Amino acid sequence: MRELKTIIFDLGNVIIPFDFRIGYAALEGHVDIPAAEIPDRIRATGLVPELESGRINPRDFLNMFNSALGSQISYEEFCGIWSSIFLPETLVPDSLIETLKKKYRVMVLSNTNAIHFEQVWGAYPILRQFDHLILSHEVKALKPEPAIYAAALAEARAEPGECFFTDDIAAYVEGARQAGMQAEQFLGYEKLLGDLLARGVEII
Repeated sequence: MRELKTIIFDLGNVIIPFDFRIGYAALEGHVDIPAAEIPDRIRATGLVPELESGRINPRDFLNMFNSALGSQISYEEFCGIWSSIFLPETLVPDSLIETLKKKYRVMVLSNTNAIHFEQVWGAYPILRQFDHLILSHEVKALKPEPAIYAAALAEARAEPGECFFTDDIAAYVEGARQAGMQAEQFLGYEKLLGDLLARGVEII
């Protein structure tokens, strides 16, 4: 394995934990659909990938969402519900990013949307430590599409083989490997430390 120069993290359920069930429960009071059925109804609309790829803006998303689910949620209230999924404690401590930054370029590569990102940017100071953030709605591509990994590599200041990527979703890890990166699935902080140490990364 080549010596690493850049370490890239997924955002949701790697840096910041989330639980969609919180949002579904909050939505239940606004739609005539049981919370257990809401995920399938949202998935059937196909709207979330459109929002996360930046092909529709948040207000248009909400208009189509309200129409599809028979709701009348205001934009401000929807943003609160949509972002209620995030849990307070990060999965990776600030101290790890601080340590890595002393020697490596550190980045985020995330499938996200403008509503969620505005919320997490304000709520999680750890994000300000990263050198660059590649966000799907800004680069108009979603993992595991090759274009989003290309966007990350364009900012990595390293060759693909000198980059390490971790993500909780195996298919997105494989996408990074196909792009030439070293990559491992995130299965918890201790495993992440092991994956980095195995590559000679200086943690202390």
